[in-house]
Formats: sequence, structure tokens, C-alpha cells
Amino acid sequence: MKRVALWLVQEVGVGSVFTKEQLRIAFEGVSQVDRRMRELRVHEWQIDTNREDPALDPSEHRFVCEGVPVWQPGKGGRKAAESVGAVQRRAVLLNDNYLCRTCGIGNGEAYADGHGATSHLDIARRQVTLPGGGTEVQLVTECNRCRVGGRDAGADLGAFAAAVAQLSTYERKMLSSWMEQDARGFNEVEKLWGIYRTLPAAARAGARDMLL
Repeated sequence: MKRVALWLVQEVGVGSVFTKEQLRIAFEGVSQVDRRMRELRVHEWQIDTNREDPALDPSEHRFVCEGVPVWQPGKGGRKAAESVGAVQRRAVLLNDNYLCRTCGIGNGEAYADGHGATSHLDIARRQVTLPGGGTEVQLVTECNRCRVGGRDAGADLGAFAAAVAQLSTYERKMLSSWMEQDARGFNEVEKLWGIYRTLPAAARAGARDMLL
């Protein structure tokens, strides 16, 4: 694993694409070198496949981000708590209703950009700032695209609590109902606003005149 990390830094370079064949040639005779590379992800290295980056071919990887310098003494040990087991993975997916908690897409669904790519749900780690000021890392479901774009994303429950405190009683009840359903409902005015926002300029002007 340490040798693979140094090879990525010294020979491949951050942002560059390499193939599985290049990896195997570089470490000829080393068994399970693919697995050694995957273990780097536990140490915050980002190495994407075509699941995370649809621009890649199935045989390609992109070295996106260097993580912990595992070749340094004491840096390469793997902590059991850092790996997500199958039981824990299923529990996270179930608690998140098998939906990406960033964009809301389900597993295997096509993205709306029309490029034909489909989603793949995975487990991400997100740092959460607690109301008391402490922090902890919590697991959350994200799709392959959102995982790539949101690796530095965090959540602040203290700021959330402060914002909730400013809501009226009606707003708090409405927010609570959305939370219970894990979905937001839209009233007729909100639906009309959504339609209005899609209209061309001349049609928007005509819509405004209807309310005069």
C-alpha cells in the first residue's frame, strides 16, 4: 500500500488518469495490488473509478486527491473503526431511505442531464458540528457524483438550531411535518411559483398582469 501511494504521487500525479494495466505493470509480481490501492481510500486518498467519474473508462482510475502520507512511520495503520461493514452499510442505506442525502436520487436512476449516466449509492463520512460545539463524523448515503463534489461538506447542528429558534409556530409545524414524511409538500402558491419561474420573459409578464 505504501509503495502504491508513493507511485501515485511520484509517477502518476494528482489529477492524472492511469489504467489498471499500468498499475499492474508497475508492481509486476505483487499479488492483489488493486486491493492495496483501494486500501488507501481508508486513509483519505481519493482515487475515482467510472462509478464516481462517468468520463472514465471501466479500466481507468483518476488520482484526485492525496490523503494521509501512509509511508511515514505510524501513518499507515488501518483502524477497524474506519471501515464500514456490510451490516452497518445496510443500516445507513435503510435509515436514509436508499436515497442520496445530497441530491435525492435513488440507486441506479438516470441523472437528469441526459448523458445516460446512472447513479450508484455509497456511504460517505460527514463531519457534524454538534449544538454544544463538539464535532463527530457520521455516515450518510450519497451517490457517486455527490461524493466527488462534496468531500469537504459538513453540517452544523448548532447553526441549524439557531435558525429553527427564529421560526414561527406555523413554520415549525410545517418543517416538522416535512421531517416526518422525509419529503417537502408544496401548496398551490408554491406550485404556481415553480411554473412561473419556467416561463419565457413575455409569458412571465402576461402572468404578472393576471394578478393586477
